[in-house]
Amino acid sequence: MKNKSIIIYLCDYFDEKIINEVVYKIERTIHCPVTLKKFEIDVTNFYYPGRRQYDANKLLKVFSDLKNPCALKKIGLFKVDLFIPILTFIFGQAILNGDTGVISKFRLRNELYGLKRDDNLLAERLAKVFIHELGHMFGLIHCQNPGCVMNSSTYVEHIDQKDQEFCSKCRENLGHNKLSN
Repeated sequence: MKNKSIIIYLCDYFDEKIINEVVYKIERTIHCPVTLKKFEIDVTNFYYPGRRQYDANKLLKVFSDLKNPCALKKIGLFKVDLFIPILTFIFGQAILNGDTGVISKFRLRNELYGLKRDDNLLAERLAKVFIHELGHMFGLIHCQNPGCVMNSSTYVEHIDQKDQEFCSKCRENLGHNKLSN
């Protein structure tokens, strides 16, 4: 783990202030450095017109195949709406005990719900989704504690209601899992 970082691949333009706030929250919670890298990818090959969404499984494979010796974990961040076949949409997805994840800010934006833009709330939501997906990458499964960041989120309101932190049980499991990775 020495000299390795969590790498966030920015697959589009993202507001620097928002991203820096997300990075701060991740580093404070996960206790690992985060590195940002711009990543160009043509997402048209991952688009499904019938759903008007992008296949998260196929995008996940792109990042799974991406080799980076400096990466402890790697996550692609997108603006497009993501799905997996068994769900209508997802906020993010990661490989359990793996090193790869993908996240979309599409459904985390207030504007999608007819509400006023709120960059602070967007940063908070993004951070929670990143921390949740990183938890999966470090071996954590969904938690039944409604306040835990590892609690499953079906709707954006669920993200708003939970904490940015792991509950004591998940924090203990995370510590054991990070030491074994």
